[in-house]
Amino acid sequence: MTDQFEPIEPIVDEVAHRSWWAHWRPAIIASILFVSVVAGIVVVREQNKPVVTTTTTIDPTLCPPGSPITCLPLTRTIKRGMKGDDVLRIQQRLKDLKFDPGVVDGIYGGDTLMAVWAFQALVLKMSRDTLVDFVTPVLWDSMRGNVVITPRRESDTPNHVEVYLPEQVMIVVKEKDIVLISHISSGTGQEWCEEVIVDPGEEGNKGADVIKDGICGQAITPGGIYYFYNRKVGQRESKLGTMWNPVYFNYGVAIHGAMTVPKEPASHGCVRIPIFISEYFPAMVEYGDRVYVFDGVKTPEENGSQPPPWDKKDPNYTTTTSSTTTIPKTTTTVPKVITTVPKVTTPVTTTVAPPSVTSTVVPG
Repeated sequence: MTDQFEPIEPIVDEVAHRSWWAHWRPAIIASILFVSVVAGIVVVREQNKPVVTTTTTIDPTLCPPGSPITCLPLTRTIKRGMKGDDVLRIQQRLKDLKFDPGVVDGIYGGDTLMAVWAFQALVLKMSRDTLVDFVTPVLWDSMRGNVVITPRRESDTPNHVEVYLPEQVMIVVKEKDIVLISHISSGTGQEWCEEVIVDPGEEGNKGADVIKDGICGQAITPGGIYYFYNRKVGQRESKLGTMWNPVYFNYGVAIHGAMTVPKEPASHGCVRIPIFISEYFPAMVEYGDRVYVFDGVKTPEENGSQPPPWDKKDPNYTTTTSSTTTIPKTTTTVPKVITTVPKVTTPVTTTVAPPSVTSTVVPG
């Protein structure tokens, strides 16, 4: 009896399995179809989605190798005594623009400071009372722009010099190209009385001995048109003071080196330049080269070749002693009055643009 019932359990399991599949099969098939449809829709949507193009933004503070020094911005304010690669870039940029900063050594010293003064006065048209002694990121942006500086005059001599008294700046032009821009210090305009030492061969001393005398004068650097007619080497003493490597253009008035060339006019009438520039400036000019002095009131042509104010003896001074010195070879030629008026170019308005925008600067 028992053997007859052994197959019953497998049959029941098979029947139960078949009934489960028959019951859930429609639902399972529907789920598979739903997933397939959804997947198809997603694929179609992804295929029809518009292509998005991304642009990589380059960090402006990063410059590829070989980039010009003007590529990098300044990240700090440079003050006197500071050192670094950013100072080196400032010095090199000034030098490239013909503002002589002295030795390009990455140290912000007095020579570089005077070049920064000249840049501010000439390019940015800043008045003396607004000139700063430091370089800010904004000032550096002006320096690293495409600055172009153009002389005010086309001379009738191959080389010429232009002296801008309001800006306290001098430029040297060779064949229409500016080769040097320097800070200067000219006459204060004030009256003075001093005991002076005058070397032989200087204005007022045609003898063989050094003389001392009490002189009164007015510290004026006259505007006008002149030419270089004499020069001396080394340190010289004159009625207008101590000079280094002077090159004369208006009687005793010369462009010469000085130990101090402050931001403001400080001389008795001569044009002071930094002493390191006076070491090579005389070799840049020749006898007969024109000198245009702009006083900010009249044009050099209107002023002509006016001489400096004549000094006079201090009535309260008593001559004490004199000493003898070796007589250097001197020139006694006196400047002649210029009657030829050189061609004048019309000044162009100055514009200074940020980096990548060309700016034209006509000293004016």
